[in-house]
Amino acid sequence: MRANRLSYCASILAVVIAVAVGRALAHGDVTPQPVDTTGLEPLGDGWKDTNPYRGNPVALKIGSSGFNQNCARCHGLQAVSGGLAPDLRYLDKAEDGDKWFLNRIRHGYTQNGLTKMPAFEGILSQEAMWAIRTYLDSRYDGD
Repeated sequence: MRANRLSYCASILAVVIAVAVGRALAHGDVTPQPVDTTGLEPLGDGWKDTNPYRGNPVALKIGSSGFNQNCARCHGLQAVSGGLAPDLRYLDKAEDGDKWFLNRIRHGYTQNGLTKMPAFEGILSQEAMWAIRTYLDSRYDGD
């Protein structure tokens, strides 16, 4: 009887561990992915205050890919959030949102000691960040 009880408890524990591991791996590889910015004019070392690629179709394509690789896991496919992170379709469009966007993507966001968004400065290039911003402008739905 005791052996059956231990076996039952061990089985339950194995199921709980399997579910926990499955949930932990459900988001896949969350390591930031490089963004190939070939085709975009290099911006140099100084940070631009506004998006130099606004309206650039090459930047839009690169930004879409960069967003899907690095941002969609939290902000949702095509920037439609499922509630985990802000829905970036409502980020102020054009220059009005550039300052907020650049600060947040470069430095991340921490609230009450918890990292809500990682900093991407040093991981993504300025060119990649502005290409992602170009993509977000194309997804704007704030009107």
